[in-house]
Amino acid sequence: MSKIYFQGTFGAYSHLAALTVDPNAKVLPCKTFDECFDKASLEPDCKIIIPESNRITGNIGIEYLIFKHRLNIYQEHFQKIEHNLLGQPGAKLSDIKEVYSHAQGLSQCSKFIKDNNIAEHIRADTAGSAEMISKTKDIKQAAIASSLSAKIYGLDIIKKNIENESGNLTRFLVMGKNISQPEFTNNKYITSFLFKLKSKPAALYLALSGPSLNGVNLTKLQSYPVKNSFDSYFFLCELDGHIEDQKVQISLKELELHTEDFQLLGVFKADKLRDKKK
Repeated sequence: MSKIYFQGTFGAYSHLAALTVDPNAKVLPCKTFDECFDKASLEPDCKIIIPESNRITGNIGIEYLIFKHRLNIYQEHFQKIEHNLLGQPGAKLSDIKEVYSHAQGLSQCSKFIKDNNIAEHIRADTAGSAEMISKTKDIKQAAIASSLSAKIYGLDIIKKNIENESGNLTRFLVMGKNISQPEFTNNKYITSFLFKLKSKPAALYLALSGPSLNGVNLTKLQSYPVKNSFDSYFFLCELDGHIEDQKVQISLKELELHTEDFQLLGVFKADKLRDKKK
């Protein structure tokens, strides 16, 4: 049986994503993202599933751990985020005066919270908020979390789908210590890598000219400062294509000429929801 670690409490969206990716896996929680990455670094046969970005609120902020641990990326998974207002059994919307959730959950449901004049309280995670509410037994308190959390902690779903916008997706990355990549076929692939530039004028422009001149689409470029520096940066990149595609190989070879540190992070199939508009 495979093992997948996630950050949070049972019932979290990361837990739901892990079950979707591998329904037969042994799914285990970690308190922090750092703990997840440490588990994967120490246990080569395990995997971790980490939220990387949200379609509405943007990056989650785990890039520093990607740079630090340099794990292999096996898969991307787009999880539909359906926020629900959870409360005590029998509670009604008119009873709710306070709501608890992760900052992202509260932000993504801000219109509903404001329209219903509910006081909001930030907690470490969505599922943890549901667990807390289940213990308080206070009919005036509610949590914003998944339907899985309601099932696990014995709460009622007072109102479904309270997010500001429909089509809310979070992109998760499945990562691990062992190196693995899919066979090159007719599927759509993503190649992920990181690099640090050489210290010379126009280095970034020159590095990125490789993909451009070879007709390779760069889909992600994110900078992160080198430790204790604001004038030296790592870049996290993704491009369309498989590493065995000749155009991709030439592009990366030309890019490497302008770097002092380069590492391939993974090649994986593009999720089918990647290009979905809503």
